[in-house]
Amino acid sequence: FADLVLDTWDLQLERNGREHRTADMGCQQLVVRRGQPFSITLHFSGRGYEEGVDKLAFNVETGPCPNETSGTRFHFAMTDCPEESCWSAVIQQQDGESLSVSLCSPPNACVGRYILTLETSTGYQGSSFHIGNFILLFNAWHPEDTVFLREEDERREYVLSQQGLIYQGTSDYIFSIPWNFGQFEDGILAICLNMLDINPKHLRDQNRDCSRRNDPVYIGRVVSAMVNCNDDKGVLWGRWKDPYEDGMNPLSWIGSVDILKRWQKFGCEPVKYGQCWVFAAVACTVMRCLGIPTRVVTNYVSAHDTNANLIIDRYINETGEQEQQPKEGIWNYHCWVESWMARPDLAGDYDGWQALDPTPQEKSEGVYCCGPAPVKAIKEGDMQMKYDIPFIFAEVNADVVYWVVQQDGMKKQSIHSSYVGKNISTKSVGKDSREDITHNYKYPEGSEEERKVFAKAEHEKKSIQEEDEALHLKIKVSEGANKGSDFDVFAVINNNTDVGRVCTVRLCARTTSYNGVVGPQCGLTDSTDIELEPRSENRVPMRILYEQYKDNLTQDNLIKVVALLTDHQTGDVLVAVRDIYVENPPIKIRILGEPRQNRKLVAEISLVNPLEVPLNNCVFMVEGTGLTNGQLVKELEESVEPQAEAKFRLDLVPQQSGLLKLMVDFESDKLTGVKGYRNVIIAAQPM
Repeated sequence: FADLVLDTWDLQLERNGREHRTADMGCQQLVVRRGQPFSITLHFSGRGYEEGVDKLAFNVETGPCPNETSGTRFHFAMTDCPEESCWSAVIQQQDGESLSVSLCSPPNACVGRYILTLETSTGYQGSSFHIGNFILLFNAWHPEDTVFLREEDERREYVLSQQGLIYQGTSDYIFSIPWNFGQFEDGILAICLNMLDINPKHLRDQNRDCSRRNDPVYIGRVVSAMVNCNDDKGVLWGRWKDPYEDGMNPLSWIGSVDILKRWQKFGCEPVKYGQCWVFAAVACTVMRCLGIPTRVVTNYVSAHDTNANLIIDRYINETGEQEQQPKEGIWNYHCWVESWMARPDLAGDYDGWQALDPTPQEKSEGVYCCGPAPVKAIKEGDMQMKYDIPFIFAEVNADVVYWVVQQDGMKKQSIHSSYVGKNISTKSVGKDSREDITHNYKYPEGSEEERKVFAKAEHEKKSIQEEDEALHLKIKVSEGANKGSDFDVFAVINNNTDVGRVCTVRLCARTTSYNGVVGPQCGLTDSTDIELEPRSENRVPMRILYEQYKDNLTQDNLIKVVALLTDHQTGDVLVAVRDIYVENPPIKIRILGEPRQNRKLVAEISLVNPLEVPLNNCVFMVEGTGLTNGQLVKELEESVEPQAEAKFRLDLVPQQSGLLKLMVDFESDKLTGVKGYRNVIIAAQPM
């Protein structure tokens, strides 16, 4: 027999892409998921493959120095009975000089770029042929993969969905912004793999790093560190206050694709600027791209407990003003991601959602990263489990103690023990509504289980009876807290006793940022003495004037209102705090024409200026996977006068069918980070 010579081959990109749910990646290369067979066709010249005469074997290699002991190189011959635990090749069918072969990786193979070669031998003669490169991803559809997720609708949402919602605002006023994750857009997979290749662990020991890429726990830690730039050539530079002129205001982003492409384009220099939801959203894109089910979550009233005593101290004076810049923060909200994976590295049942936080706050093993922390371990107070449980436990559980510093220097204490870790939120599966996942992180406030968890976490929960206190103080806000308007807030005092009480009440308002840093005062009442009838409710109003807040309102649109009540009978001090979100005007999006794939469509986008002054330098940014090719920017030539409408029309040619999101961001000199979106159902092109 003459030697068997490989002439051409076909990596069956279309069929494999469809079967492995990677066709949307749009790259002209083979992308497959681990543990699942993929097909290739070999065309020989001169003669076909002869069983019993010709021997065929394959080599797969990943990383710069592949070897078998590290699990980065495998040699495997054609077989009739493949084993699940290792690489295999099986003949599917033969047609003359063509041979169709099914290859399969084990479900615990390393992910990344691979080189595939074929070795043929006839008698003593042998040849080697380079067939090509392919990329291997995690596989949430395979029961033996550590990222296996049982429900198909969840796999669709957390691996395949390229668009979503991120929750912002305050615990009293929750709203969502749209986000274009775009993990299958052109070039994104290559950028994500490049991120793994320039991470410090890889640069220190390339062989060890590549051999650990079979483990989603390891990958999660690397991604958490690489999304911020604090220790490495990471993606985003964090900044929480003006100026942002030398980069992008964090509120202006509406998707991860633009950020990741900028990072790649400028030689992995960090992109300016990110804040928590931007860090989380980019991490979500990278993890979904690599095949790990991931979602962005928002924790409202999120504590940053630097000394790990689970107590956040706040010092204010008798007018409600902050006495000193606090060392420990309470963020209005804080975003991180959860990724779904098994935890065979931990004893006990800690599989499932794992919290990962790429926002640089505290170091973990010497690096700015956080997690993966099993959400079950956070709920149970299992502080010793890897990684970083105490930090996240405090974010959702700390007590807040307000110390009122009186003129004589005396300090009075007011404790808020159910204040932190509220309304933990994520987008629902398959629909644009909010799912509350607080119960995954903590037992109900005041329950027996909660007390046991705190005992295990070696912390005495300050179980003050907020419910049956004699006097109760809270803050309410009137309708119409809109940017450009005046509005009212009220201190609401309930006397829960059968005797009359006398107290003094004072209200103070200051602008604030979402990370808790307060700005100048924008409202203050005189001290008001009130006689409370038994079992009664009283209100003390304060009007907040646009004139007072317009110049100092930060881009986060937040005003912090503090109410102080002093009970004349006992001398006790009550403190109530509420962050009020001042609403932006809505963006309206109209779709004109029949939404059909590859047919022109017009979107009409508009916004009314609610302010009493013109808006200058107005820019609309529009983005949406399958609808726009990248980000579209529309700069308006003229100013927008008060109460006038900024409007433009945009031609779109949808590239995909199904439910797509058109996302819009509006920027100007006086209004920033205004977001809107519209769901568009695109009919498929007739076959």
